[in-house]
Amino acid sequence: MKKIFLYILAGSLCFSACKKDDEVETYQEPEDINVQNNYDEQAITKFMDENYLDVQGNIKAFSATDSTDDHQKKLSEMPFTKLPSGTVYIIREGAQPSPGKEIKETNVIKIMGRAYSYLATETNGSGVFNSKAAFLNTIDGSVVPLVDPMYYYVKEQAMKDAGKEGNRGYFEIAGFKEAIQKFKAYDDLASEAPYNLQGVIIVPSKAAFARNPHYPYLNMSYRNRSFVFNLQVYNSRERLDSEK
Repeated sequence: MKKIFLYILAGSLCFSACKKDDEVETYQEPEDINVQNNYDEQAITKFMDENYLDVQGNIKAFSATDSTDDHQKKLSEMPFTKLPSGTVYIIREGAQPSPGKEIKETNVIKIMGRAYSYLATETNGSGVFNSKAAFLNTIDGSVVPLVDPMYYYVKEQAMKDAGKEGNRGYFEIAGFKEAIQKFKAYDDLASEAPYNLQGVIIVPSKAAFARNPHYPYLNMSYRNRSFVFNLQVYNSRERLDSEK
């Protein structure tokens, strides 16, 4: 009986130890925002090394057990541009409209795609993306493109209603707004048209909301969060006075 008790005790201690090893430590915000910015940069580099684009332009993670993706180029091996804000964008070859429509900072845009936010944390001495959260998805489930997202252009009335008159930074994701203008839009593709994603935009937290107050999209906080957009622009048009 004593031996059985000892076996149970040893087993419970082992389970407890394993559980502690598997637990993810609670995120502690670095006091120095420059440390967070460094985590973001390292996480973006790692993300670009671990993912590629499939035949429809979807971001896919390399498999450690399946060799069929071994021939794929890493995002980091594709032509990409890093803006002064730290935002990275990739314009996917062969997936752009020709000649395409210009995307201006005040235009009404219609987009199809996915976007996720991430929290870059230190893991094994380097910054990596964790805490993945959906931000936009018009591919899985609802397939209706999104028109005029507020994080690209916020209307005057929306700012007034929120008591944030003149404060575009409370709503808009600056890095996304800057990078999407480097793409060209299609000429009002039908909503039901098959998607062929045009590329990727990766926005570090400092080019998003950083630690500033912001609009609670999807009822969550984006403090210190970076964003990854994988999308196609179905249309871009001049904004009417009634839409400003």
